[in-house]
Amino acid sequence: MCGRFVVSDTTANELATLIEGLGDLRPSYNVAPTDDVAVVRERHGQRQMPGVRWGFVPSWYPDLRKKPQPINARIENVATSGMFRKAFAQARCLVPADGYYEWVLEQDGGKQPYFIHDPAGAITMAGIISAWPDPAKDENDPAKWTLSMAIITRDAHVAPGEVHDRMPVCLTPESYNDWLGGHLDAEELLKLLDRSSLEVAHRLEAYQVSKDANSVKNNGPHLIEPLR
Repeated sequence: MCGRFVVSDTTANELATLIEGLGDLRPSYNVAPTDDVAVVRERHGQRQMPGVRWGFVPSWYPDLRKKPQPINARIENVATSGMFRKAFAQARCLVPADGYYEWVLEQDGGKQPYFIHDPAGAITMAGIISAWPDPAKDENDPAKWTLSMAIITRDAHVAPGEVHDRMPVCLTPESYNDWLGGHLDAEELLKLLDRSSLEVAHRLEAYQVSKDANSVKNNGPHLIEPLR
């Protein structure tokens, strides 16, 4: 699963390799659902970095407030689900991050957060985007469309250091062009995700961090410092 993640200067360095003319990226050490997230997508042969709301809203929803708005899409059915299949076929994106949080339930009922990351640098998660049209706004109104996204997840038992049963599907740099491009069919894309995410999974490491990470109200680099 991926329910919170981290964006910092390390993420910005990764984004700069993906898209030219990258502007300032606002760090957040506790990115949560409904937050705006910087992603990279390709449209008309050009890479773009739109701000996208985390929480998937299909174009056919009657209301932006309608639930559920899933933050994750399972690799097992992302290509066939009525919720996700159009986005998987037509609107894929990269979601760079320093790493992400997972939680382990303690005996007293509390939750201990872990920070999971690649010691070599940023990770890049596979995402899908939806564009929701506001029926109350004119076709020419720039505010008519709301972009939202979900992060694709997979079984986490392939990752030696994983602490949860699900994990985000991460991509290697060699797979970026194939993921963003339109030349692979659904079966080929799924094979790409499986192959790439297995490679990244074996590099990931996890360590305990402060329980301050449990609250979305808390932010700052101290959240990813290892507990001593």
